[in-house]
Amino acid sequence: GKAADINQKPIGTGPFVFSRYQKDAVIRYKGNKDYWKPDDVKIDNLIFAINTDASVRMQKLKAGECHVTLFPRPADIASLQQDANLQMHEQAGFNVGYIAYNVTHPPFDKLEVRQALDMAVNKQAILNAVYQDAGQLAVNGMPPTQWSYNEDIKDPAFDPEKARELLKAAGVKEGTEITLWAMPVQRPYNPNAKQIAEMLQADWAKIGIKARIVSYEWGEYLKRAKAGEHDAMLIGWSGDNGDPDNWLGTLYGCDAVDGNNFSKWCFEDYDKLVKAAKRTTDVAERTELYKQAQVILKREVPITPLAHSTVYQPMRKEVRDFRISPFALNAFYGVSIGK
Repeated sequence: GKAADINQKPIGTGPFVFSRYQKDAVIRYKGNKDYWKPDDVKIDNLIFAINTDASVRMQKLKAGECHVTLFPRPADIASLQQDANLQMHEQAGFNVGYIAYNVTHPPFDKLEVRQALDMAVNKQAILNAVYQDAGQLAVNGMPPTQWSYNEDIKDPAFDPEKARELLKAAGVKEGTEITLWAMPVQRPYNPNAKQIAEMLQADWAKIGIKARIVSYEWGEYLKRAKAGEHDAMLIGWSGDNGDPDNWLGTLYGCDAVDGNNFSKWCFEDYDKLVKAAKRTTDVAERTELYKQAQVILKREVPITPLAHSTVYQPMRKEVRDFRISPFALNAFYGVSIGK
């Protein structure tokens, strides 16, 4: 077969065998009767119904039209928890939602400008309005559940007046226009990018910056962002493997400038520390190097961390042995449906 067909005709050795994919609608799997560990295959038919509307997903769950769903809106969590026909799994999110400043676009190439925008963001208001009880304020470029997290790093105070002074000193004129990109999709680290973008727009207007909100289809959004078309953008990450490099290298390293480093920020001293940490297996040494790198990341402000969300996964009462993955996966190994 052709490499281009891999998404349509996948080959694997897992507990479920791909059956059919209908674009933007459904993906069907069948239980793999030849799987080496039969106890992991307790479902005959596994169907992923694709739906981008959180309210519709919850309605289908309550009506019994699906067994497991994801990404409930924070405002819906209490009612879902009270539904006698449902169960709600939750755990601290291994994620971070943030604003990435494209440092290749003036005036974001100036540290003072990034500092000003950062301290003008009312994070607590965003947390209260968007994440509600389903998140915590982010200070750093990775979550506090990640080993080597530097707890000594603190946020600057929310200070719009000082932000105005920094912009004036940097020569940024009142009414300067920028683009602010808002994700078109819901993710654990950002349950409502449009609302956050509107709140940022209002925050930055108070310091004389006019932000025009832009959005694209998700694939186009990522493609254009990797090409560096944005000024500032909302984005985030859920950890893949539990290693600090999955944040500090993957998201902010020089080698990722054409990939997931949406700030296009390449800082030599920072990069040396992150790469040195990858070259040793000594956990204590790696921890110290990563802590030093986090200090530089905070000082140079290529991003404004916003929040780490709690991950909630609602499902029907009859679902057995489903576990939330810290890596944002939905795995059905050993999952069954009871009576």
